[in-house]
Amino acid sequence: MTTGFRPLDEPIRSRRNHWVNQVATHAAMRGDGVAFRFQGTDTTWGQLHERSEKFADGLARRGVGFGDRVLILALNYTEYIEAVLGINALGAIAVPVNFRLTPPEVAYIVSDSGAKAIVTDAPLQPLAAAVRAQAPALETCVVINGQSGDGVIGYDDFLAEDGEPHAALDIPEDSPALIMYTSGTTGTPKGAVLSYANLNSQALTCIRAMEITPDSIGFCTSPLFHIAGLGSLTPYFLLGGKTVLHPLGAFNPTEFLDAIEAEQATTAFCVPVQWQLICEDPTVKDRKLALRALCWGAAPASDTVLRAMADCFPDAFNVAVFGQTEMSPITCVLEGRDALTKLGSVGKPIPTIQARIVDDEMNDVEPGTVGEIVYRGPTLMQGYWNKPEATAEAFHGGWFHSGDLVRADEDGFIYVVDRKKDMIISGGENIYCAEVENVLFAHPKIHEAAVIGRAHEKWGEVPVAVVALAAGVDTLTLEELEPFLNESLARYKHPKDLVIVTELPRNASGKVLKVELRE
Repeated sequence: MTTGFRPLDEPIRSRRNHWVNQVATHAAMRGDGVAFRFQGTDTTWGQLHERSEKFADGLARRGVGFGDRVLILALNYTEYIEAVLGINALGAIAVPVNFRLTPPEVAYIVSDSGAKAIVTDAPLQPLAAAVRAQAPALETCVVINGQSGDGVIGYDDFLAEDGEPHAALDIPEDSPALIMYTSGTTGTPKGAVLSYANLNSQALTCIRAMEITPDSIGFCTSPLFHIAGLGSLTPYFLLGGKTVLHPLGAFNPTEFLDAIEAEQATTAFCVPVQWQLICEDPTVKDRKLALRALCWGAAPASDTVLRAMADCFPDAFNVAVFGQTEMSPITCVLEGRDALTKLGSVGKPIPTIQARIVDDEMNDVEPGTVGEIVYRGPTLMQGYWNKPEATAEAFHGGWFHSGDLVRADEDGFIYVVDRKKDMIISGGENIYCAEVENVLFAHPKIHEAAVIGRAHEKWGEVPVAVVALAAGVDTLTLEELEPFLNESLARYKHPKDLVIVTELPRNASGKVLKVELRE
């Protein structure tokens, strides 16, 4: 990882290609063009550049410099993006953090990353205060929509300060831009270090997969602390297009449809559970929409949801994007023309990376055989921050080990079977949770489902189904499920217990928190 300061060299700096320079270019060439729209307020490229530079000035006056880390603990705002750009303008590294974490969990990330400043917002200021009580290294605290006082400074006051501007820096493309902490669904979070070169490669992937042009209007619903959020902005930074930021909160499909109709958004990304709710909205087919690309990812989508999307949005193509934080994140894309003929697939590996499906000895497996998908390529992270052993393990054999178990068909299309660590071994047989979940999801009485393993004296492990029932359904039993399951699953794959819950616990990226289900 690049951590050292590089002296300013104007001829070299003028050729750098990263989102700080991209914004500066758009500010010079199309300064009055709209870069972002949030809750009815436009921010032009010129304003974005000016405000992010002022943010950098304020940090520099407080000792933040090349290679330093700055935490961001906030909801979605245009100021969030300004802060990321301002941090990066100094050659410092932005550390977006999940605001659903507890103070000790955030304090761990502060300690692991070595952050020396934090950007938060008024609603999350109490959480930030609790974190700072445990992590006194956070000397500077800037509060979006907040007031100055009690050891913090309001964002607007921060930008309005007088003082020396920061020095112009040469920031190479291989410098770290972000440390994105993994969701921690299987253990202690690890910080994936993403460079500007990683993010540029991500931009090209999005442009190709979603057919994005300078006239496209992106619609961002994902939290910006997640790579699906920041990663979705990269093509618009590169091309100078417009992005509409959707405020975070409880997802309301009617409000989503109202917004994309009003803004005439052309591309929208949602996790499958959100697309399910959107397709169930009674007004969806009456809308006058400009959507050209429907994107989904971060969690498996059932055949039922994919068919509903095709029915509700016949004029848009459906793009499945698959990957993970460590890959910036997209690794596989299912293009629109294949959405219906390859239901259940996440597509093929993108052209800019190499991918293999291997067994435990790193031997390539035959089509149809389940193995772990491993990667090489320009979107691959530099490593895990401050964790050389975890990095070495992940890069074993010269390939990045994703932990995803997949199979490929004869045409090269990838089908996700399960996370390697979530696989159930029952009586010597492998049971892949995603396969069982997909069958359960199609049952008319089930709204959503997850399968986990439970220890068993005889079989080692057995599968347990945790389901939320469909609207208007009061009961469901295993006995009632059996005939339905017999149609699609071998009996050893059948859940041996059924737990009914109101809803499944999910993290911000839409993944079911199986650790919580097991507990």
